[in-house]
Amino acid sequence: MQEDQWSRTRRALLARLGQGALGLAAWSVAPALRAQDRPIRMILPLSVGSGVDTITRAFSPALAQALGQPVVVENQPGAGGIVGTQALVRATPDGLTLGMVSNNHVIFPTVFKSLPFDPLKDITPISVVGASPLLVVANPQRIPARDVDGVVALLKAKPGHYNHASSGNGTILHLAVEMFLQRAGVQTRHIPYKGVGPMVTDLIGGQVDIGVLSLPSVQTQLQAGTLRAIGVCDLARTPAAPDIPTIAEQGMDGFEVAGWFAAVAPAGLSGTQVQRVYGGLQRAFDDARVKAAMAAQGNTIWLRDPAATAAFFEAERRKYAQVAQAAGLQAT
Repeated sequence: MQEDQWSRTRRALLARLGQGALGLAAWSVAPALRAQDRPIRMILPLSVGSGVDTITRAFSPALAQALGQPVVVENQPGAGGIVGTQALVRATPDGLTLGMVSNNHVIFPTVFKSLPFDPLKDITPISVVGASPLLVVANPQRIPARDVDGVVALLKAKPGHYNHASSGNGTILHLAVEMFLQRAGVQTRHIPYKGVGPMVTDLIGGQVDIGVLSLPSVQTQLQAGTLRAIGVCDLARTPAAPDIPTIAEQGMDGFEVAGWFAAVAPAGLSGTQVQRVYGGLQRAFDDARVKAAMAAQGNTIWLRDPAATAAFFEAERRKYAQVAQAAGLQAT
């Protein structure tokens, strides 16, 4: 009987030790499990209503499904994108903070003498996702012309009378309109805004006359007639708006400016997390609903892997440094 009692006691003790070990194991993985349950912050250094904002809100539900956790879009515009990018690079590289950036990201070093971050060293490139068509647009009341020749004729007839808007000094929307004016041989006053939203508002209101904007950000205004498209800043017409001619086909041979968008994270994100997010983006943009939304907005989707994205950023930095120099922009 004593041996039976000892055996029972021994078995009970081993069972308790086993339960404790399981409890310790569960506790050790709990932080990881809790992290997976937490939402991903998708920081946009751009205003609500911008092209990248419209794109991100269209694909973020599919990305959330692909990654198995919520994705919360967080707009932090200001200073041409510096405010939101600074918040992004300061975040912990744990996969819970991502960002969507545009051409502006690689233009920063050219137009700002001092930045609170390094646009290439302080981020982890994940994927260039694609590009949106850019358009030269005008307020139809202020600029009654309907094509490039008509706009150029008006601007030449009244030097200094008209102005052009941008989403911020040195942004891609600023450089694109500067390129258009250079090719036209005219000058207008530059009015920089803190983001696309207020820029579009004042274009509609007639406070500013012309500008360059992405198609997704102005589709509604073009359909309503509150803004008029003068031409597409690409070498081919966009299937989403086939009736709008290109700037190139209206006499400015070779005129081309693309507005790309890319996913990034803070520097130091692990290779495992990079591949996880990149895989999530691949699945999200393979979703039929996302494909339809991108096609309706006129976006071209061509995901590049992390290594190709890093090389692309450097090539684009050099390209826009030359554009800014040709436009006579001085670093501030």
